Amino acid sequence: MPERRRGETATVDRQAKLAAMLHGLKLPAIADTFGDMALKAAKANMTHEAFLYELVQAECNQRDGNRIARLRRQSGLPLEKTFDQLELGRFPAPIQLQVERLRSGAFLAQAVNIVAAGKPGVGKSHLIAAIGHELIQRGYPVLWTSTASLVQRLLVAKRELRLPQMLAQLDRFALLVLDDIGYVQHDRDEMEVLFTLLAERYERRSVAITTNLLFSEWDRIFKDPMTTMAAIDRVVHHSVILDLMGDMESYRAREAIEQQLTAATPTEP
Repeated sequence: MPERRRGETATVDRQAKLAAMLHGLKLPAIADTFGDMALKAAKANMTHEAFLYELVQAECNQRDGNRIARLRRQSGLPLEKTFDQLELGRFPAPIQLQVERLRSGAFLAQAVNIVAAGKPGVGKSHLIAAIGHELIQRGYPVLWTSTASLVQRLLVAKRELRLPQMLAQLDRFALLVLDDIGYVQHDRDEMEVLFTLLAERYERRSVAITTNLLFSEWDRIFKDPMTTMAAIDRVVHHSVILDLMGDMESYRAREAIEQQLTAATPTEP
């Protein structure tokens, strides 16, 4: 075999072995790209350090992307409710300013809560979901759930004597979103597990709540006046209130009207 062909064969064998070793070390991005990057480095006269930096950066980028995709799958967030699909400009200026500040996720370090209160259809759930998507993009674990669904899961855990374990599992999420807390009329057992959850996360982990009830109406949820006051105190003590109770047009109603108008408009030939 000519010397040149033997050299090419040895190079191919070495690259195959190197790729196998890199996959074994769980460095798939480097394994998949080192060949192309080596050619690029040779053409650009890159230093060994610069070449290594490019390889490690590719691995880190892929891992970050995989982690964000995993967090998004686990979050339960409505996939369509992002800032790209939200007309933030239609909200009052103070709300826009508050939301822009929340997007960074800095509030999570102080376990600050978010309460979005407003009439049905004004976009409060979309606002909170969009913030949740933004936080996941920054690497924070988020869980979105309807309040009714989570309360039932907490009740089952309590009956099976594993409520502390479930609360510990929820503690893994930097932000827990309780959607539509005002739509569920809780009995005493439901109220107790919900209050336990809020008390457990108080000043430790952030909670985001959407509700169509004023705070003065939260006695519908917690029944007992003292428990209601204690729950509100734990939610509001460190919180950002997105007040959408004013004279705002229903987001869903306007969207439906616009779709009807679009459908009714004749297209040009």
